[in-house]
Amino acid sequence: MSTIRFNALEELNNRPVPEVVFPSEKISDYFASDVFDLPKMQKYLSKEAYTNVINSIETGVKINRKTADQIASGMKEWATGKGATHYTHWFHPLTGNTAEKHDAFISIDQNGNSFETFDGELLVQQEPDASSFPHGGLRNTFEARGYTAWDPTSPAFIVDKTLCIPTIFVSYTGEALDYKTPLLKSLNILDTAATDVCKYFDKSVSKVIATLGWEQEYFLVDEALFKARPDLVLTGRTLMGHASAKDQQLSDHYFSSIPERVLAYMKEFEIEAHKLGIPIKTRHNEVAPNQFECAPIFEEANLANDHNQLLMKIMRKVAKKHRFKVLFHEKPFAGINGSGKHNNWSLATDTGVNLLKPGNTPKSNLLFLTFLVNIITAVKKHSDLLRATIMSAGNQHRLGANEAPPAIISVFLGSKLDDMLNKIEQKVPEKKKSQDISQNLKLDIAKIPEILLDNTDRNRTSPFAFTGNRFEFRAVGSNENNAGPLLALNTALADQLIQFKKEVDALINEGIKKDDAVLRILRKYIKESKNVRFEGNGYSDDWVKEAKKRGLTNIREAGKAFEAFISKRTIDLYERNNVLNSKELHSRYEIRICEYVQKIQIEARILGDLAINHIIPTAIKYQNTLITSVKELKEIIEDESDLEALASRRIGTIKKISHHTTQISLMTQEMIEERKKANIIENCIDRIEKYELKVKPYLDKIRYHIDKLELIVDDEIWPLPKYRELLFNR
Repeated sequence: MSTIRFNALEELNNRPVPEVVFPSEKISDYFASDVFDLPKMQKYLSKEAYTNVINSIETGVKINRKTADQIASGMKEWATGKGATHYTHWFHPLTGNTAEKHDAFISIDQNGNSFETFDGELLVQQEPDASSFPHGGLRNTFEARGYTAWDPTSPAFIVDKTLCIPTIFVSYTGEALDYKTPLLKSLNILDTAATDVCKYFDKSVSKVIATLGWEQEYFLVDEALFKARPDLVLTGRTLMGHASAKDQQLSDHYFSSIPERVLAYMKEFEIEAHKLGIPIKTRHNEVAPNQFECAPIFEEANLANDHNQLLMKIMRKVAKKHRFKVLFHEKPFAGINGSGKHNNWSLATDTGVNLLKPGNTPKSNLLFLTFLVNIITAVKKHSDLLRATIMSAGNQHRLGANEAPPAIISVFLGSKLDDMLNKIEQKVPEKKKSQDISQNLKLDIAKIPEILLDNTDRNRTSPFAFTGNRFEFRAVGSNENNAGPLLALNTALADQLIQFKKEVDALINEGIKKDDAVLRILRKYIKESKNVRFEGNGYSDDWVKEAKKRGLTNIREAGKAFEAFISKRTIDLYERNNVLNSKELHSRYEIRICEYVQKIQIEARILGDLAINHIIPTAIKYQNTLITSVKELKEIIEDESDLEALASRRIGTIKKISHHTTQISLMTQEMIEERKKANIIENCIDRIEKYELKVKPYLDKIRYHIDKLELIVDDEIWPLPKYRELLFNR
């Protein structure tokens, strides 16, 4: 066995399980203990300052400098009392990760005396370098100024003795350089638009909140084996590796007992999450071996997204202690399921109503149908944008791969609700029969609670599925920042609700009763959006054909998918709702393309290195061993027939090795040449076609021959940990 692989397996087998000290208290006793939440604000702030924070959170009112100083003082007192020595503005740049720059609370007076200080100016605004983060041409290299600004709707927290303050990140000229800024704008416009529509049904509604419950899938790999795989280290996925004889085909991993070592890891990261107010509730084994999932209780969407990003960091940190490497790549292993981050998205009013939960009165059901139909219509109008938000080099491996929702965006409702919409489309009375509207509501719409809530099966093949009281956007990749898909959903729905209200108000102004007007417009939308509704198997070839007939797009190429960011439809949508402007959208378009190109470039480089410097030398070494053995056979076996029988198989293996190594060598050189041609092109936007269509195909072609060699070459000398070792050592 190769030295690297042998040492990795030896380290794994001889390693003691780390000791974990679990709190003796109930979770509720230490939940959010490291968060400067409202109860702690009430304790550390003056009544005036606390009231201003509440008003800012609920209504968006700006906090003045005097109040900011009071809040900063209370926040510092709480944080230093818990041992914090530093503070940082914590933000979501367009790298896909979070970012932070730590400063100590310490300051020195003119006499050289030290003291802790933190004021409102430092709380509200700071200035990191804006040119060093992805900006898609928004900044010149010599224009470094950017600003982070405090987001009071997401509470500060302490990690590793550092006070982390959630913030937005914008350029000197005001453009958004992060995920949070447009997400907050989309939440605000959705709140306004949805509240206006809710007032048709309940005048007491003054706020609508988008909620999110994400499901985070991930793989665990032993740290020693991970380090012995350069492709995993540098790309997050295996660029080679033949399928294990046993993987997920028996479905014996899904929901089975959690392995002891994994459970210890889960318990520890859950403790850390709960201290930070992340309401993790669910944990279980997923479908693929060494794949797992965790999920929280639903929260307000902005806070939920912050918590997801924070949890991923916690999981990585705790994994090191347990000698694991946690993989968030969407497809780290070929031939088995990849990982998603299902976004369970809904809307709730400040009066306690879930707008996507069927009610038990005609009035509440008309409210439910209003939001349901407008959501479907918004998805139909902006399906290309939604696809673009979940497209990436990693997620491209999942979409449409018989394990994840396809690249065709469709909506699943369940047969009962789908049938209900068909009936409404066909049977809603016109104005002349307005006296029958209430009867129609009682007979049809009032039945929804009895037949819809948890009375329809779930459809795992649908990218956007209704699941009883929410929609589940299943196509989001496990490594994705939820804010990208969320801000598209929020903005699309807000825009649709604004249009809906205009059309309903126009009918009301003509003298049509409100319920009649609402139903008439809903009926029109049901017809217009009908093609995006699909109840069948989204993995089937028949659906691909059917979707084409319906006029639905099936864009599998990343370069084509990203164009939705700068389409006229998208720019108009975001600009008229003041979420993102054309300049910001073009920058995001360029960033996503450059990220895609760079990831394929890295994968091509590492595969070329492994192929030439690891795989081919190993294969040739084994080939030479076989050649020597054939020569030795000729020296000791005199009978020609016996010699031919014994040598023929070895000679056949020698020829196979020669074929595969030759193909690997040729294809690697061809891939390098294609990469050189692509790299001559300076602009990422022009370069993506070369990388996606010319360079990327070689990754699978070269892999095919390497994986064939893995089955031939002596296991004792194969240089890299195999799938059976990566997936079944835990």
